[in-house]
Parts: sequence; structure tokens; C-alpha cells
Amino acid sequence: MKSITVTSPASVSNLCCGFDILGMALKEPFDTIQLLASDEPGIRIQHTDPFDLPSDPEKNIAGVALQSMMNALNYKAGFDVIMHKQIKPGSGIGSSAASAAGIVVAANELLGRPFSKKELVAFAMDGEMLASGSKHADNLAPCIYGGLVLVRDTATLDIVGISTPPLYITVIHPQIEIKTSYAREILPKEIPLKSAVVQWANVAGLVTGFLKADYSLIGRSLEDVIIEPVRSKLIPGFHEVKGKCKEAGALGGGISGSGPSLFMLSESASTASDVEAVMKTVYTRLGIAFKTYVTTIHEKGVEVIEII
Repeated sequence: MKSITVTSPASVSNLCCGFDILGMALKEPFDTIQLLASDEPGIRIQHTDPFDLPSDPEKNIAGVALQSMMNALNYKAGFDVIMHKQIKPGSGIGSSAASAAGIVVAANELLGRPFSKKELVAFAMDGEMLASGSKHADNLAPCIYGGLVLVRDTATLDIVGISTPPLYITVIHPQIEIKTSYAREILPKEIPLKSAVVQWANVAGLVTGFLKADYSLIGRSLEDVIIEPVRSKLIPGFHEVKGKCKEAGALGGGISGSGPSLFMLSESASTASDVEAVMKTVYTRLGIAFKTYVTTIHEKGVEVIEII
């Protein structure tokens, strides 16, 4: 093989109460990455999107992740990378994870699959470190494994897939930017035991709700008493959107990743569309540009679409 093209999905992480441990891949939007093997050493990156991301591989998330894999293989040849991102950086729906996950999956396929999915997550985390200043896998793991996942332990990458009933996800991305690194800096360093107990109960309830296909339990458990009260201050219209979406029939939802995107889960496609209409109404009135998506969970994650 000389060339491979993959799509790499957006993702929603945290799912309210599951900070840094829960994430799910989305069918839309997604990035497209073409990776070409080259006899010339090094990594060369070209972007065909409008986001003005660095082409220097040492400053590019995909470049750092790919170099991490090449170092592990002691790989002396090189790669040319052509990236077309649809997931806007700083959107809160896993733009950096899509870049890092997509490139390592593509390279692994091109080189004959020398690495396991767990090892690919580890390489991709080096790219995520560049983006946010910390190594976390709650966006990367669903991109690489597909579906909804629990990262039970980041140090050992104990990653557990969680089955879900049919779910529809409505996402609104207000066209403002929140840096992941800043959104992590403002979080409390210590939390009261009472809040921790509430959060643990919600995580347990949410996972149980997914496994038992108990929509009511899923809705009751989509609450965050630790992260949301801090980060929601950065997102105009947050509380109004959340309240009105639930009135429109959404099970619940909140901030996607570090924001500013918001997500809502619904039991049916029609409800998800009603929720989208509510989101659009609020942000149109606020005078803030936005993009919306009505989608479902991507069970496969990064997908190969062409091999030459």
C-alpha cells in the first residue's frame, strides 16, 4: 500500500458527569485524512481546510501523534499527510482527537497493523497532550474503538466499550472558541465529598441506564455538579438552552468536552430535530452564529475509505 484515506469522527466527551472517563463517537461531523508513504524521511503536512493549523509536524497534533508511532517502530522513511478538517478546532467535539486518532489508525493500516487499538490510543495521546496540556483519552478512545466507551484507568488504558440503546444526539456549536487548556485550568482542584458522592451516583446511574436501555435513568443521570457549574459561565445561553431542550423532550445533556458545543440526547429522531429547533431559536435571538448537527453514535470510529 502506498496511500490510505480515512474519515475520523467528532466525539462528545464527559457526558456531563463522566469527566475524562466517558466519551462517544459521532457519525457527523468528521475529518478526512489522506496518508501517503514516502521514501523521503520526515513528516510533511498539508491542510485543505480554512482553519490555518500549523504544517510543522512538531506543532501539529497529527504530526506529533504520527511521530510517536514512528519512534516506536524506529521507522526511517516518511509520510505525506493531507488533512481536510470539518471539525473546527476549539469546538468541544473532539477536533484534536479526530486528528490524532485518524492519523495513527491510518498509519497502522498502511504499515500492516503492527499495533493494537490500545497502543494507538497511547500514541494519539501524545498529540492530545499538545492540544490540551494533559493526556486524556475520553475523546480518543471512542474515535479508535468506536461507540461509547469508559476509560476506567488512563495510566493503563483500561478501555471498556458500553452498549447503548438507540440514541439521537443533537449538537450545537456556537461560533466562539474555548481553549481546552484554559477550560481545564479554571476547574476546582479540590471538591467537597458531598459533591463527589452525587457525581459518582450519576456516573453509575448513567452507565446502568445505557446497559439496561433505561431512558428515564439515562435522563436522570445526565447531571454534573462539579464541572458544569464552572464551565457553563463561559457559554452564553447555556442554562436557557438546557432547560428548553429538556422541555422539548430531550433526555438531557450539557457541555460537550470543554465547550462551547452543547449536546442533548434524545430517544427519537423527531425529538432530536425538535431540540435542534430550540437550540437554533435561542442562539439566533442571542445573535451568536452557530452550527448544528443531528446525528447518532458512530459504532466504528475511524474508518478506511480508500487504499491505493
